[in-house]
Amino acid sequence: MKAWTIRLFQGKVSLQLSMRWLVALFILSLVLIGLFIIALAAGSNWIPLHEVILQLTGYIDTHSFVIGTLRLPRILLAILVGSSLGVAGLILQAIVRNPLASPDIIGITSGASFGAVTFITLGTGIISMQLLPVAAIAGGLCTALLIYIISWNKGVTPIRLVLIGIGIAAILKAGISFMIVFSNAVVTTKAYIWLTGSLYAASWSDVSAMLLWMLIPVPILLVLGRSMNVTELGDDAAVNAGIRVQSQRFVFLMCSVILAGTAAAYAGGIEFVGLMAPHIAKRLTVRAFNRLIPLTALIGAILVLVADIIARTMFLPRDIPAGVFTAAIGAPFFIYLLFHNRNR
Repeated sequence: MKAWTIRLFQGKVSLQLSMRWLVALFILSLVLIGLFIIALAAGSNWIPLHEVILQLTGYIDTHSFVIGTLRLPRILLAILVGSSLGVAGLILQAIVRNPLASPDIIGITSGASFGAVTFITLGTGIISMQLLPVAAIAGGLCTALLIYIISWNKGVTPIRLVLIGIGIAAILKAGISFMIVFSNAVVTTKAYIWLTGSLYAASWSDVSAMLLWMLIPVPILLVLGRSMNVTELGDDAAVNAGIRVQSQRFVFLMCSVILAGTAAAYAGGIEFVGLMAPHIAKRLTVRAFNRLIPLTALIGAILVLVADIIARTMFLPRDIPAGVFTAAIGAPFFIYLLFHNRNR
């Protein structure tokens, strides 16, 4: 199959582009653009698609409030959240070399949720709710560091990382349940909505803040992404190739934490996207890590955007959390993966 190699940043970043990869990227981009326009049109009041396009291109100004203030920030946030969760899951599956790894299974999402619920329970009425994302990100980072420290024994092996992550996640979920049980009804409602995962009331400040957080891991993934292909062959092969395995594993883990923690901070506990998106991407093209990143980001964005479209249009006037629908698809998908990998 014909392929092209593009070198960026004085050869530090190398991209090998195959026709199959380009076709998959093109089709996924078209699907996302189509869903983007449909999402802008869909709602309690349907806006004709041609008017949506005219509004976006500036030819009319009829729907500026509905599209520009209510729907567009929410849609963009859904795309950013889905992309972040998808890539975070791809990183974790590459680090631990386990197809069942994802931020919500290994404990990172639980850490972010614990930080957010602690803030909602103890900080509401005392501290501004604008600091909720900071609490969620801090919870995810602290949990990841705790998992990494406990897993360390002359280095960190993938199996220890997974098992300890699952154990820490279970403890954190118990702590979340404890706080919710002993909270008042108002706090409990806020916590449950956040834990389920909702993009309700998304604003432009949320979109810009999330973009800033995403700018941290993206350059790292571009520079180090190619070396992950060697690491996936095993630690011995990576060491023989001159890769500092433990340092690389820690850096990639922090990238995954930032992506997953930020997504949880601005959209709550949307689950299974980090599990599904990488697997779908691997079915579409070769398994090279650096080429999987954009495809996984697009698939994650599509999954969350579809879930949010269904959540806010299918049960009007109710606005159902998008996480309900990602879980409805993701749970059977997880069972399928367990069955498929039962003999491995």
